[in-house]
Amino acid sequence: MCGILAIIGKGKDEQLVMELSKRMAHRGPDENDLHITEKGHFLSHERLSIVDLHSGKQPIQGTKTAYMVHNGEVYNHQELRDGVLKEHTFRTKSDSEVIVHLYEEFGYDFCDKIDGDFAFVVIDGDDYMAARDPLGVKPLYYGLDERGRIYFSSEMKSIADQCKTFSTFPPGHYYTSKTGFVKYYKPEYEYYAKADQDLDLDLIRTTLTEATRKRLMADVPIGVLLSGGLDSSLTSAIASRLLKVQGKDLHSFSIGLSPDSPDAIAAKKVADFLGTQHHEIYFTVDEGIQILEKLIWQLETYDVTSVRASVPMYFLSKAVTDLGVKVVLSGEGADEIFGGYLYFRNAPTAEEFQKETIERVQKLFTADLLRADKSTMAHGLEARVPFLDREFLNVAVRIKPEEKQPKNYDGKEKYILRKAFDTIEDPYLPAEVLWRQKEQFSDGVGYNWIDELIAYCATQVTDEQLDGANVEFQYNAPTTKEAYLYRSIFQKHFPQVSAAQTVRKWIPKWQENEDPSGRANAAHVKADTKIAKTGITV
Repeated sequence: MCGILAIIGKGKDEQLVMELSKRMAHRGPDENDLHITEKGHFLSHERLSIVDLHSGKQPIQGTKTAYMVHNGEVYNHQELRDGVLKEHTFRTKSDSEVIVHLYEEFGYDFCDKIDGDFAFVVIDGDDYMAARDPLGVKPLYYGLDERGRIYFSSEMKSIADQCKTFSTFPPGHYYTSKTGFVKYYKPEYEYYAKADQDLDLDLIRTTLTEATRKRLMADVPIGVLLSGGLDSSLTSAIASRLLKVQGKDLHSFSIGLSPDSPDAIAAKKVADFLGTQHHEIYFTVDEGIQILEKLIWQLETYDVTSVRASVPMYFLSKAVTDLGVKVVLSGEGADEIFGGYLYFRNAPTAEEFQKETIERVQKLFTADLLRADKSTMAHGLEARVPFLDREFLNVAVRIKPEEKQPKNYDGKEKYILRKAFDTIEDPYLPAEVLWRQKEQFSDGVGYNWIDELIAYCATQVTDEQLDGANVEFQYNAPTTKEAYLYRSIFQKHFPQVSAAQTVRKWIPKWQENEDPSGRANAAHVKADTKIAKTGITV
């Protein structure tokens, strides 16, 4: 939805604050504003207009002295207006405005009342609070400068050279100077033994449908990112059904190296089946290589799988916004919830399987959600993720792990999700797509994308450079030439140790080759267990 920047503390130059905020102008191409409070604190906002296009400009003032900036969507804002906030007078119809009123009504303790994806800061005199949504769908960073001023920002690039130390704001927490960090999101599913619920296929289907319905809230056109994999195909199928009831068409978008790429073929089958207005986008390996530098600056990570997958998503996002679409649904989260990555079939026990799904869900903000947000928002496009709806998570993560383990279904990953939508009388998807093997996005666009990318990186990094990586990079040193190239680009833009420490490497478990490509697993139909096998990628 936008980019936010807040600075708590006096003495910062106003022009400089505006310039820092403008580093995120890609996140909010529609309008921007800066507010300096009576106490000298700063709130800045780069807006992507999605709900209340005409009066929803931020920062927004409450009914008293509090001001707020927010990035994200509050899906239950009308329910809050009509319920706990019915005595409040609102200035706009924006979903964001309910946040400052919740603060006025409840103080700090209200984040669990918000059903949505959010990162926000409220300033009220010298009092303030910042918060991030339960899973970290929306990015947020915080830092401290040499004069003790505190910074909050949607992207690291706005504060990295201003702060002596900074870090990723933890999802599911709020922060105030009086309380420090407070964990407000405490779902039962975080304890593996709470995965004790019997399988209910109807409940899976109805809760995911409701999660998708919520995320169609917008005053602008909505589309779907359709890779042709199970997850994006299901969200597309559900959205298509919901929009047809409203008499609306759905635009779908896919990307590949060519019309013959695995994802492009599958996506076309789904689009034809659903009757969407489908748009196929193509890119070349050379084009992907040419944007690596800019992309890593946008992503703010050197994680190998994030970079690999973000290249096609970056190109796809530009094509989507060029066609006038501002919001898309995406399929992130299902693999983590249901153990969909191929390595999950090697889990030694049901308990270990469940613990790994919980770990993957909790760490989504470090890789897949970071990619989904920053590669789309680089072009002013908002991605929404129905699989990470709170109610759906409460249902799906707590299903007994024995019901989810692929080894109990002849190795078929996400079996129960497939079965929930395997309706014979009224099929959601073509059978060959519903039961298609897991294909990671960076593989599905065309297998030679990763192969040629690895080969290119090998020409850019010498053996001597890689041998000296532990000396050059004292934290999280790369162990492959591909990882070295990404890390060196990252280091050029973000040389601070704090920046390097925000990155977490994505590594599969329970398989010999720890490259993040799905083809590194022997179970893949096009397995290449030797891919990039020169060490662990980071």
